[in-house]
Amino acid sequence: MSKPIPKASGVKPETGHYDEYSVNQPKFLMRVRQECGDIGEYNLMGQPHVLMSGPDAQEAWCRAPDEVLGQSAAYKGVVPIFGKDVLFDTTLDRLKQQLKIQVDALRYQNMKEYAKVIADEVRDFTNKWGESGELDMVDEFLRLTLYTSTSCLLGVEFRRDMTDEFSQLYRDLEHAVIAIAFIDPYLPLPEFEARDKARVRLGEMVEEIVAKRRASGKEYGDALNTFMTATYTDGTQMSPHEITGLLIATMFAGHHTSSGTATWTLIEFLRNPQFMAEVKQELAEVFADGGEVSHHAMRAMPKLEAFIREVLRMHPPLSTLIRVVEQDFEYKDYLIPKGYRVVMSPGVAHKIAEVFPEPEKFDMHRPEPEHLFAWVAFGGGRHKCAGNAFAILQLKAIFATLLLDFDFELVDPKESYTDDHSGMTVKPLAPMKVRFQRKKQ
Repeated sequence: MSKPIPKASGVKPETGHYDEYSVNQPKFLMRVRQECGDIGEYNLMGQPHVLMSGPDAQEAWCRAPDEVLGQSAAYKGVVPIFGKDVLFDTTLDRLKQQLKIQVDALRYQNMKEYAKVIADEVRDFTNKWGESGELDMVDEFLRLTLYTSTSCLLGVEFRRDMTDEFSQLYRDLEHAVIAIAFIDPYLPLPEFEARDKARVRLGEMVEEIVAKRRASGKEYGDALNTFMTATYTDGTQMSPHEITGLLIATMFAGHHTSSGTATWTLIEFLRNPQFMAEVKQELAEVFADGGEVSHHAMRAMPKLEAFIREVLRMHPPLSTLIRVVEQDFEYKDYLIPKGYRVVMSPGVAHKIAEVFPEPEKFDMHRPEPEHLFAWVAFGGGRHKCAGNAFAILQLKAIFATLLLDFDFELVDPKESYTDDHSGMTVKPLAPMKVRFQRKKQ
């Protein structure tokens, strides 16, 4: 006989734990773990949720079959953004095929070209900075990572011709990712009206690119080319609507998360100068012969990668990953009923002291945890983020370029730089100001 799932205290009759949850998700979820242990129930607006935390519980969550823990019902808020028949609005079989195509779009063959593309974007972007000054890096990295992602996924030609219209349309999509969208994404709200108009116009823009490419007969080594040439198991190709949806989904998966992580990477460098010195020494050795920022060079920088991984442990951009129980789900002596939502939280997972000693201390030399599912910044198992390798490559290429070209320092006291927990993703709390000085070449 199964044991009752421990329940978090403080539930309210009408809203459950929603008020506390909406103020600071990671803080609330850590309270759930502290009260309940590896498995604990809480309630959001009448919907029961179960937090599974700790390496063993996280492994069970990650390894559960799609037929048992499903994604689609949990992410209905993004269906109008990605589009009908794309990812979370299609059959499980078609979803799996689309996810495989997405993984193929970020494969090694494409990524070999991306490091130089990203470095070129960084240098083009920072040319506008001048020789010295002060910047809010939250805003700067939001724009820079949009440009680098666009160049890699939609192609350098599109990026060079990209107007402010594309950036505004993309922002209109992002601004519609609000909590109420995951309850009813079709309410008559201004954010949703702007979202729907933006999705139509973006579809038109991508269709124009696809038509031009098909007419030219030229081969491209980017994600768009993979989407254009991919076929389903029945032999059909994706429609322009599906191509647009997968492109948007791929950019969504990496834009805000990468921009936030880029911001925190720079801030943590400046808060931890001893580690920054080690990474700069590594860069000096890798680029001693004046070589370019390349995929090969990125693979020769384990210290920079270790630093970024510690940033992702301390500041995971996704506070929750959610599944809906499609069939009663058993974990150890507990049974989670069909219809519940089950949650894994990187923000909780990475601050468990038994797994990561002194979890609030930043340490790029922290030993890798023994359990495969202890560090879960990109999720894990069958649905580990398809863009995880691209995300690390992008961050390494950005910082290899920035640290070679500039010196930085904090403007404000280092303790004042903190996270913003008010949205659906955890972001650096703007402004995050730094001073920069261009190095003399």
